[in-house]
Amino acid sequence: MAAGRLASFVAVLALAASCNRAKTRTIGVVPKATSHLFWVNVEKGVRQAALDKKVELVWNGAPSETDYARQVQIVESMIARRVDGLAVAATEAKILVSAIDRAMAAGIPVVVFDSGVATENIVSFVATNNYEGGALGARALAKAIGGAGEVALLAHQPGSNSTMERERGFEETLAKEFPKVEIAARQFSMSDRAKGLAAAENMLAARPKLAGMFASAEPGSVGAAKAIQNRGLGGKVHLVTFDSSEPLVEGCRGGWIDAMVVQDPHRIGYQAVEALIAKLDGASVPKRIDLAPQVNACP
Repeated sequence: MAAGRLASFVAVLALAASCNRAKTRTIGVVPKATSHLFWVNVEKGVRQAALDKKVELVWNGAPSETDYARQVQIVESMIARRVDGLAVAATEAKILVSAIDRAMAAGIPVVVFDSGVATENIVSFVATNNYEGGALGARALAKAIGGAGEVALLAHQPGSNSTMERERGFEETLAKEFPKVEIAARQFSMSDRAKGLAAAENMLAARPKLAGMFASAEPGSVGAAKAIQNRGLGGKVHLVTFDSSEPLVEGCRGGWIDAMVVQDPHRIGYQAVEALIAKLDGASVPKRIDLAPQVNACP
């Protein structure tokens, strides 16, 4: 009889252990988009962190950074699925606030990465110090044009918190440190290389005295470099870009780009998941985790 009870007890323990092994945490990660090289590298960091931390990963994002409605749908589906934690890079600062509030109220911790949201009701914000990135861009461009002259700002898209911070850093740094540099033209690339090309072409045509240009994200940066190449203005209109990709490296080598402000997308993705796991483990997580950008001068 005792042996039978012991066998039953062992069976219960084995079943409990099996159930515990089955309860692998599931982390949902929603990037701004999935098609750009930046987000491909973010995904690599996210997947490495999920592997290191032994969690199940659900990675899902809209193809385009301008598909706001699709991102909201994906976040809502993650909440309905009851993921254990959620990491989101917001395409627009306000549109996800209500969904994030619902997730937090439901006990699903939310880490926002790369691009912020208009709420403090999150676990942490993990991102490049984008204001400093814009300031670095301003200093690099001012140096390239000799500290004086007209420049253009090729912005990313309205409502994108990360790039708006870069643009603010660029504008405020020029105003404070380089009063002889005037921002004479501003347009948006709308997260599209072709639209970035068209916007850069328009500004170059409308402002023949432009001495330089700053593009605040990869799509606009590629478009601006192509516009300068097309017009034979390499070395005449100085360009400082943000982010890195093969077309930008080629532009750097070709003489159409003077300097690139770069960040580490792999690290951003990794640390977003790491912060989320730390919260789930009961650890204290900083409200903001800033990662430093740097300037790479072109040869």
